[in-house]
Amino acid sequence: MWGGRFAEGPAAVMREINASIPFDKRLWRQDIAGSKAHVAMLAAQGIVTAADADAIGAGLDRIAAEYEADGVPEDLALEDIHMATEARLKDVIGDAAGRLHTARSRNDQVATDFRLWVRDAIDAVEAGLEAFQKALVARAAEHADTVMPGFTHLQSAQPVTLGHHLMAYYEMARRDRSRFADARVRMNECPLGSAALAGTGFPIDRQATAAALGFDRPTANSLDAVSDRDFAIDYLMAAAQAALHLSRLAEEIVLWASQPFGFVALPDAYSTGSSIMPQKRNPDAAELVRGHAGRIQGCLVALMTTMKGLPLAYSKDMQDDKPPVFEAHDLLALSLAAMTGMIETISFRQERMRAAAEAGFATATDLADWLVRVADIPFREAHEITGKAVRLAESERCGLAQLPLEALQAIDGRIDERVYQVLPVEASVAARASFGGTAPEQVRARIAEARTTLGLGE
Repeated sequence: MWGGRFAEGPAAVMREINASIPFDKRLWRQDIAGSKAHVAMLAAQGIVTAADADAIGAGLDRIAAEYEADGVPEDLALEDIHMATEARLKDVIGDAAGRLHTARSRNDQVATDFRLWVRDAIDAVEAGLEAFQKALVARAAEHADTVMPGFTHLQSAQPVTLGHHLMAYYEMARRDRSRFADARVRMNECPLGSAALAGTGFPIDRQATAAALGFDRPTANSLDAVSDRDFAIDYLMAAAQAALHLSRLAEEIVLWASQPFGFVALPDAYSTGSSIMPQKRNPDAAELVRGHAGRIQGCLVALMTTMKGLPLAYSKDMQDDKPPVFEAHDLLALSLAAMTGMIETISFRQERMRAAAEAGFATATDLADWLVRVADIPFREAHEITGKAVRLAESERCGLAQLPLEALQAIDGRIDERVYQVLPVEASVAARASFGGTAPEQVRARIAEARTTLGLGE
């Protein structure tokens, strides 16, 4: 490839450290698509003959069929997917293969291939996130009225509905999809034709290659085009955020599946056992999703660290840009599939959830609100009165709704029997009917909106 400048070949260790074919072979579809668009443009511009372009195009199609059937062979001497394909093309069509690399460099070639791959990856994640949202919406609709404790500091705070809780993760996934969509729009510019760093002296048509590959436009600066990996970092940032959200849900599933909580029963398909304790049902799928989030965040840090000190334009450090993106994509796809499957098949123990909501004095805020709304007591005073009621209920080992009226009136005489209308957990959730609240009517309204957004109909 560059032997004219060197009298001796590289050392064995140099061949190994320099070669990227073991991982960049994943770009073969994008590499062939870019090459076909490039040679078609060269022919249209009269830079190569139509006969050579036709031979190159047919040869690339043959190589694509070979790769599809048998995979990409790894030859460290050929370094990367670009040279592997070009070498095989020469075997197939002869010397005309050498004309394919006219007016381009591996620098703009790999930048184009990688953008195409990341664009495809975004589309795949988009589909995975949509499936995850559909699973959440379906289960939320089943449990729009199911009462469970809502937590702050992992302490019972106020009753909520399970449907409301699940729809919180729908909202997180909605934001995740918007981040990937934004990244896709921003990255959809074509570097092909930037050559090594300065552009080319051939009369190429960059608009034509950009359009042929589905890009919105060519990149505007050749130096930036070959050295930019913002699109990969954007992808990893969005992936890290999505993985963070999946990890939060995974953590809740781990907690809920534990015996002290007992809120859920995991299906066999997403659980494992113990080699020594036959009674165990371990939430390993959820734990692995939680673990994958850390690895994905590490991929983001790895690429940002690689890029932070590089001058313009291309440096060989950038060969290490692809492994973290490939790893993050694989982990995120697996995490999405696992979490979607768990949500679709998990069993929610509704009575256990309701009992837990009652056990933590979760309607204390409802008592305070009632004192403000009905007895016209300032909230800070109502807060103190309610705290005394909670302390009494705790000492009597009962819920607020089980305290007799005379005991509540001993705390404050302005309390009357109407207070018992707000103390049951069902009354508490029904009262939270502000937009976005946990009241079943609000949950059903948000589910209806989500179903419309997801194209699920009524």
